[in-house]
Amino acid sequence: MTWDWALDGWIILAGVLSATSCALLGNYLVLRKMSLMGDAISHAVLPGLAIAFILSNSRSAWPMFMGAVIVGVFTALMIEAINRYGKVETGAAMGVVFSTLFAIGLVLIRQVADHVDLDPGCVLYGNIVQIPLDAFGGGIPPAITNLAVVLALNAAFVALLYKELKISSFDPELATTQGINASWMHYALMIMTAVTTVANFEVVGSILVIAMLIVPPVVAHLLTDRLGAMIALSLVVAISAAMGGHVLALFGPGWIGLDATANTSAMMAVVAGMLLALALLFSPHHGLIGRAYHRWALAQRIVQQDILGLLYRWHEMRPGENQPLPREHVLEAVGDGALARWAIRSLLRRCHVESRIVGGCERGLELSKEGRAAATQLIRSHRLWEVYLAKHFNLPPDHLHEPAERMEHFITDELHEQLAHDLTMPSHDPHGRSIPEPDNP
Repeated sequence: MTWDWALDGWIILAGVLSATSCALLGNYLVLRKMSLMGDAISHAVLPGLAIAFILSNSRSAWPMFMGAVIVGVFTALMIEAINRYGKVETGAAMGVVFSTLFAIGLVLIRQVADHVDLDPGCVLYGNIVQIPLDAFGGGIPPAITNLAVVLALNAAFVALLYKELKISSFDPELATTQGINASWMHYALMIMTAVTTVANFEVVGSILVIAMLIVPPVVAHLLTDRLGAMIALSLVVAISAAMGGHVLALFGPGWIGLDATANTSAMMAVVAGMLLALALLFSPHHGLIGRAYHRWALAQRIVQQDILGLLYRWHEMRPGENQPLPREHVLEAVGDGALARWAIRSLLRRCHVESRIVGGCERGLELSKEGRAAATQLIRSHRLWEVYLAKHFNLPPDHLHEPAERMEHFITDELHEQLAHDLTMPSHDPHGRSIPEPDNP
């Protein structure tokens, strides 16, 4: 299979226009926790399409749009009515409405398929690879024009109503208090979703429509928590999925030794799913690897601080002695595992602790100047918190150490001073131990 820009360029352009128009609206569906609504409308417009075909006996654009818009709005109204008056959970209401309408649509399509120019497979897979056939005369294929118009409408819709959509998506009650009709925003979004779905049906099919309504916004939401950045990233993901999907559909089977091509629309959805899998793994804050790394980094920081505190107390109990704490005792206190050993290596590398020989061959650890400053701040946090708990919660002395040990790792420098000021600068904790000053360890 070879690449031909005269053919493949139109296919990629159609995929990009379709994917981006869906992703623009999909951001708000995801934020409203209504991802299934896009799926519901994508399925539920089938009766509208079938009825439009029956009445017009053609695939003209306006009957399709009108039939789909009417059924799309009806779908949204029915879901709201079932949810509000039937006391049915929103997801269940969506499932009931879209499955019922989709079944009716399939029956109607099957009944009229022999009499109307309608291919049921087109609804699922579209005919995106046939778009270049309409460009042999040198003009722009009508499908490209239609998709460009829909993308322009969606872009104008989002740009003009950005603030209203944002507020009503995050807090409908706040939107109402500011004079924004959240219900109108909801139904306007449903109408635009229905129009977008229908415009994309024949070109890319329902599989890609549903995928692009949901997957690019979800990928973007995994990467950022800012709406503007989320919209921009969703468009990048949509474009990447469209372009990569067509390339993979052409050349992917050959890479594994098959003499065939894959369905372009379906492969675009597959690439979108692959991008979602990558985001789930590698997203800095929400990805599985990123979250595991942050948990490991937090555990590592806590163990390092526990070691610093342990060494501080060891030296505090032996004033005037220059005796390091044996490494085995440190591991016994904080846990003889990979996390503790890594923490010791990290402290040595950062020069917070020093290692020297004890008793001929046994290695011991002691605080360096930098490590003692960090340990002093940690012990100060711990003992200030013990004083605070004893003063405000009236806890007995033997119940103070454990909660203070948990909190000492999360107290900031600002909170240090607030605690000290609230406690009128105490010099000793409830156990009688001195509270070190940060500038005078």
